[in-house]
Amino acid sequence: MTLDHTVVSGREQAVTDEVLASFDATPDPRLRAVLQSLVRHLHAFAREVRLSEREWQRAIEFLTRAGHITDERRQEFILLSDVLGLSMLTVAINEPAEPGATESTVFGPFFVDDAPEVPLGGDIARGASGAPCYVSGQVRSVTGTPIAGARIEVWEADEDGFYDVQYPDGRSAGRGWLRSDANGEYRFRSVLPAPYPIPHDGPVGDLLLATNRSPMRPAHLHFMVTAPGFRTLITHIFLSGDPYLATDAVFGVKEDLLVNAVHHDDGPAPDGTHPRGGWHSITFDLVLAAGDDDL
Repeated sequence: MTLDHTVVSGREQAVTDEVLASFDATPDPRLRAVLQSLVRHLHAFAREVRLSEREWQRAIEFLTRAGHITDERRQEFILLSDVLGLSMLTVAINEPAEPGATESTVFGPFFVDDAPEVPLGGDIARGASGAPCYVSGQVRSVTGTPIAGARIEVWEADEDGFYDVQYPDGRSAGRGWLRSDANGEYRFRSVLPAPYPIPHDGPVGDLLLATNRSPMRPAHLHFMVTAPGFRTLITHIFLSGDPYLATDAVFGVKEDLLVNAVHHDDGPAPDGTHPRGGWHSITFDLVLAAGDDDL
C-alpha cells in the first residue's frame, strides 16, 4: 500500500519539529538560532534530494575519513569547506564594507602559528625552491595613512607546489612574519609563487575526481596582516596570466588581487645579490579597514 503524500510529508515534518523543539531551551540565543537554522536547512536538503540510507551512510563514511586524515599538519575539513565554496561565502558575508580596503580571501589549511620572524627585507623563502622574488609595498589605512608596526604573516608553496608542512622532515620554509617600518613599508625576499594542486589524496580529492573538477590552484602568496585599531586582513595575491585563475579549486581569486611579477634579467637584486638567471619583483599595497581585530 502506498502512503498518501500528505501523510509522508507530515511524518517527516514531525521529525524536524521535534528536533527544533529540542533546542528551544538553549541559553545562548545565537547558538539556538544557528542550530535551529542548521536543522531546518539540513532536513530540507534531505527531503529535497530524497536522501537514501545508503547515501547517508556514505556521507558519514566520507566525514569519518576526513577526520582520520586530519592532523596538526593537514586540515581536511577546511579543505572541504574550501572546495564547496563555504569558505569564500563566509569571507564574503564578513567582508568589511569600507571601500578601498584590500579584499579578503580564503585562509587555507597551511597556516601555522609559530612561523619564524624575519627582519625587514629578510628571506621568507629560507631554502624553499623557486626563482627569487622580492615583494614590497606599504601597509596603510583606506585614508592613505601609513600603518607602522603592522604584523605581516606570509606563507607560500615552493616551485614544486608543496608547503613546508607537507614535507615529512619538519622544515620551516616559505613562511615567516615581519613588521612594517615607520612609513608602513614592508619588503622581503621569497620565491616566485607557482600553481599547485590542493591535497587530493584524501576524501576531498575523491569528491573532486567524482565531479570532474580540477584540484589546481593558481599561483599565489598568502598574507595575514594585523594592527591595533584595524580589522585583520587575510588575503592572497595572484599572478596575472596564470592558467588556473578562472578555475581555482577553492574560488579564491578576485580581480583586485591580481599582480604582475616583473622579471629582471640582470643587475643587482634589492638585497644586493646577483641571482643566477635573474629575479622577479612584485609590488602590492595592503590596505586595512578600521575596526576591531576580529580573530
